[in-house]
Amino acid sequence: MALQSSNYTTFCSSFVLCFLCLSFLWPFLGGLSCFTDFHLTFLIMGEAVEICYPNGFSKICNGTANQNLDEESHHFDSWYEETIDEDLKWSFALKSVLYKGASEYQDIALLDTKRFGKVLVIDGKMQSAEVDEFIYHECLIHPALLFHSNPKTVFIMGGGEGSAAREALRHKSIEEVVMCDIDQEVVNFCRRFLTVNRDAFCNKKLNLVINDAKAELEGRNEKYDIIVGDLADPVEGGPCYQLYTKSFYEKILKPKLNENGIFVTQAGPAGIFTHKEVFSSIYNTIRQVFKYVLAYTAHVPSFADTWGWVMASDQPFSIGAEEIDRRIAERVDGELLYLNGASFLSSATMNKTVYLSLLNETHVYTEEDARFIPGHGLAHRL
Repeated sequence: MALQSSNYTTFCSSFVLCFLCLSFLWPFLGGLSCFTDFHLTFLIMGEAVEICYPNGFSKICNGTANQNLDEESHHFDSWYEETIDEDLKWSFALKSVLYKGASEYQDIALLDTKRFGKVLVIDGKMQSAEVDEFIYHECLIHPALLFHSNPKTVFIMGGGEGSAAREALRHKSIEEVVMCDIDQEVVNFCRRFLTVNRDAFCNKKLNLVINDAKAELEGRNEKYDIIVGDLADPVEGGPCYQLYTKSFYEKILKPKLNENGIFVTQAGPAGIFTHKEVFSSIYNTIRQVFKYVLAYTAHVPSFADTWGWVMASDQPFSIGAEEIDRRIAERVDGELLYLNGASFLSSATMNKTVYLSLLNETHVYTEEDARFIPGHGLAHRL
């Protein structure tokens, strides 16, 4: 026992000495540039070794970094890491990876997280999370339908997970919802895994179309009361950025609205530090096309930011909080979890910084001069 105690004391002393030497030398070594893409955590006596990869998933492997993590169950102690900006990342502790792959158009992952439940990740960007997607989708869908006097037809660009269609179908006046998503694979696995939307996918009022929304709208003779942009964020090389351009809004989308029709789109991050990425540009672009344009925002916890939407029409938005609440009670099946009249009017009041940015924005979104959300991760790299 004395010999073992002596050996253990020697080991601990040596380890502490090595640690102190490394801590002293680290600034002079520039943080060991060979490790700049990794975050390493060592636990003594053969416990876990954590290796955090720069754009995607970090894995905790017992004793080895070479453990095979592509087992069918995908159950492991792991984190998913999303790049918010060049110097900012957002991590989620995972229970499992339910799906990972790449379609013809984008990288796709469906993750089961410990904090936010099931989350959909496309091109490395969080699209929605099970526990708080109601915030995003209530804000996207209900204001436009409530401000319209009698909405009957809705065309949704994107929305493959089905949540936007689910919310639109809650309105008693709705006769048809067309949901047009370019990616059959996204729709298929959302129908399989996102059970909350199964009733929406089976609703007889839903017309599901797999096509490019631009081509689909352009080829249709019908006009709609509401057109919704539930599109992925504009990322460089992604399939959606052309659907944020002035030419698309002006030449294709607006002619497909009925006379008192309303267009609404998600417009990206709208936080104090992030609103100039695309939010202010999308807002200013839509102002070039419609007479009345209203921007509004809400905090979405799983997005780690305030999010923005823009609603537009050639008719004024002129109802107050009490009328919004009355229309919710009369028109919508079930209780809304987030939106009411007072909260919506509050959400349309920007803080001073964002207000001035929207007021002074001059950039107009075009195919030749597009803005993109920075730094998206690669969801398929496990």
